[in-house]
Amino acid sequence: MILKSKICGVSDSETLSFIINHPNPPQFIGFIVNYPKSKRYVKFEKLKELLKIDKKKCSYVAVLVSPDHKILEQIKDLPFDYYQLYDCDPEKVKSIKENYKKKIITAITVKNMSDVYKYKNYLNMTDIYLFDSKGYEKSMSFDHKLIKDLNLNKEIMVAGNIQLNDNLEYYKKMANIIDLSGALETAGIKDISKIEIFLNKIKNLKYEN
Repeated sequence: MILKSKICGVSDSETLSFIINHPNPPQFIGFIVNYPKSKRYVKFEKLKELLKIDKKKCSYVAVLVSPDHKILEQIKDLPFDYYQLYDCDPEKVKSIKENYKKKIITAITVKNMSDVYKYKNYLNMTDIYLFDSKGYEKSMSFDHKLIKDLNLNKEIMVAGNIQLNDNLEYYKKMANIIDLSGALETAGIKDISKIEIFLNKIKNLKYEN
């Protein structure tokens, strides 16, 4: 089985088209929907146009930080497959899942092991767990070894300042999906040559039986 991948923070049509039409596209493409602090944030009108591009085999992910009712209503008819939720308590996640009928990626931001164990609060409403750093718009790391021995019945996605030159083999031992954003940029802009390298590296990573 091939390790799955997510490219996050896509904000222009040229990059999106390249990713979708790549011979080895990622399974997930993320868009920063409601977090203006991020340089990857996409305003709603631009987002609507961007998402008219046929996603083909990819899943579109709305990255949402503590979303309010207004933004959730605004994006409800856009072709998102997943909502990736930061800073939402279990009741809010459950409500969003039930009201908007989307699959949920629950983002757990990690500094220590007690943060990792917060996943237990979301067992009944999460489709994928994302373990990320507390950096948000800043590219920060966390000790990925903290999630190494988790044995969950849901898919695990890992992010947190993972670099293109890292040994990606290491991450497949702890996660089903690897999520890159800043590592695929040059001067803060998505770099197609780096995306090409990443997708080809992922293609060659196999799970151990």
